[in-house]
Amino acid sequence: MGTATAAPTRTAPVRPRTTGGPVPGQNTAPPEPPRQRGYLRSAVVALGLGAILFTVGAVGLSPDAPSATGATTPSGASGTVDRTDAVEALRERVRRLPGDAPAWASLGMAYVQRARATADPATYDRAEDALSRSLELQPAGNHQAETAMGALAAARHDFPRALDWAEKATAANPFSASAHGVLADAHTQLGRYDESYRAVQRMVDLRPDSASYARASYTWELRGDRRRARELMSRSLKAAATPTDRSFARTHLALLALESGEHRTALREAGAGLREAPQDSALLEVRARAHTALGHHRQAVSDYTAALAIAPLPHYLLGLGELHQSLRRPEQAEAQYAVLRAQETIREANGGPADVDAILFEADHGDPRKAVTMARTTLAARPFIAVHDAYAWALHRAGRNTEALGQADQALALGTRSALFHYHRGMIHHALRRTAPAQQDLRRALSIDPRFHPLHAPAADSALSRIDDTA
Repeated sequence: MGTATAAPTRTAPVRPRTTGGPVPGQNTAPPEPPRQRGYLRSAVVALGLGAILFTVGAVGLSPDAPSATGATTPSGASGTVDRTDAVEALRERVRRLPGDAPAWASLGMAYVQRARATADPATYDRAEDALSRSLELQPAGNHQAETAMGALAAARHDFPRALDWAEKATAANPFSASAHGVLADAHTQLGRYDESYRAVQRMVDLRPDSASYARASYTWELRGDRRRARELMSRSLKAAATPTDRSFARTHLALLALESGEHRTALREAGAGLREAPQDSALLEVRARAHTALGHHRQAVSDYTAALAIAPLPHYLLGLGELHQSLRRPEQAEAQYAVLRAQETIREANGGPADVDAILFEADHGDPRKAVTMARTTLAARPFIAVHDAYAWALHRAGRNTEALGQADQALALGTRSALFHYHRGMIHHALRRTAPAQQDLRRALSIDPRFHPLHAPAADSALSRIDDTA
């Protein structure tokens, strides 16, 4: 049944997601804008959440873990409530049964899932404590805790460690679909795409459900087949058993539409998800991007602000800051950039790797030479195509275009349909006076989505006009 859904096992890279405003006629007044200190309270965990969309969002609690009464919510409840109820039910279970190793493992995974939704830094420590307790109680063959440890390591951007835990989990239980999902995520981020595809195929074969269909969708998206990716993500939505799973699928359906230039479709998908999960920050952010592309600036700012009040993630801050910059609101833009700089200071103090958004921010709004150093360090530990793209752009901004072109080629080696990646390579070609390739990439970017970015889309159009005038 599942063998036709996942990607074939052949070399072809896979890209991260590096995971809008009110729908017309819908009353969705946002909360008060968060204060800057509120953004900073969760800065440490915020820096680590960008890469775990699949590691956490599409894994879920293992189906062979103990169920907890009250761990689900009725239809119409938000995804945040769903996660909160699951955590509380599992905490009650381990209070009653402190020797229940699988319950401790499920609690640990639930904490990792909560971290994605809330960006609460203390949640990482709670997750590790619960998982360590599970492994103390059951040191051997504890594939549930090992799987969750892998998800936690990936959330912290320690992908070699995530791979180690996932390999332990799949060795302990070769029939655990969740373990194969974490294995696939680690291989993806480490640039081992063939291994990732095999792990996804195994996951689909073992359990063709919402999580496995979502990963299969991702493998096709990375290779540029958006039609196949949408088909599989739609199957993921149909198979979703919880509000959290449905929110995840809706987010990615909206992103697939958005990144294909179908902004109104993205708006509808995000709106449908937010009617069920109004506090889902990922849905709010993708709706903000759709509103931005459609010129609904007030609604976009409203949704970005609401998303940031829930989770102060770097790409939310960068998106809002660049929207303000495109609208010639320098003070509002700088307020967002100041928080990003503060987050970067915290990351550096803690020694964590830079995420793609931090690299791009430094390249465009800070010191490009520093961005090059950040990207080089990150690429050594995470040779993923989005990191290649960020490294390419940092090198370009630092005036090192010959080196940049090699990195940009690696970013697009899988055939990923990314307007931003093509824009970056087009501008690098332009700087190298390679007229025909520059025209090709810039036209490709604008054909994928003529409004792919509030700053870069106009720059692409302007550069293409200049090239055409002088060609």
